[in-house]
Parts: sequence; structure tokens; C-alpha cells
Amino acid sequence: MKILTPKIHGILDMLVTLVLFIAPSVFRFGREASATSYVLGAAYVVIILATAYQYGLVKLLPFTLHGTLELILSPFLVAMPWIAGFGYDMAGRDFFIVAGIALFVVWLLTDYKAADIAYGKKGIDLLGDRKGRIRIT
Repeated sequence: MKILTPKIHGILDMLVTLVLFIAPSVFRFGREASATSYVLGAAYVVIILATAYQYGLVKLLPFTLHGTLELILSPFLVAMPWIAGFGYDMAGRDFFIVAGIALFVVWLLTDYKAADIAYGKKGIDLLGDRKGRIRIT
């Protein structure tokens, strides 16, 4: 069930960006976790500004591609403490594990095709048609 509209998703995107920038101070991350959080926050700002939805400035990326990036990113967030070498940092580790799981839940609940219809953008349909083929439109 896709209950999150592009508008609500965009608000969540901005909140996530804010959290990525303030979490290192609030939760007292170590250096590696803090740097990772700041880099991801900056990258997310770029993705938000480039996405073809209500909050995008340049609207280059179809919202379905935005969703695909989030789907790919979610397991990487869970693994990030070990990839970036801060698995020992309990606050940073737990934050990124929860963030990865939360991002996957948001991905499951978001109607990514709605903004593509509204903005006339085309993207990749990961679920494919009824015959199971992946369509690139």
C-alpha cells in the first residue's frame, strides 16, 4: 500500500537531511560517523534539488529514480558503520542501522510514480509489468 505522496515524501526528505546534519552533535558521533553523516546529508540535498517533484529545484531526476536510489541506499546505510570503519561507535552505528531500516520502510510506502505523472518524467519501473519484465520508459 503506497500511502506516502510525493509531497509528504519530500517533507520527510528535508527532515532526514536536517537530522543527518544535526545527529552527529546531538548523539555525539565519533569522527568517522560524523563525517559520513555530513557527506550523506550534503548528497541528499543534491538529490532533493535534482528530483522532479514538488521540492526539486532543477527536476532532472525522475521521482522513480529517486526511489531507486533510496532502495539501493537503505542496505548500505545499515552496513555503513562497518564500511566506513565506525562499527565501534555505538551511537553512530545504531543511528545508521535505524536510518537504513526507516529508509526502506519509506521506500515501501511511497508512491514514486505519482510525481513522474505530474511532472511528465519517465524512469525505471523496478517492479516491471505483469509478465515480470523490467520496463524502462
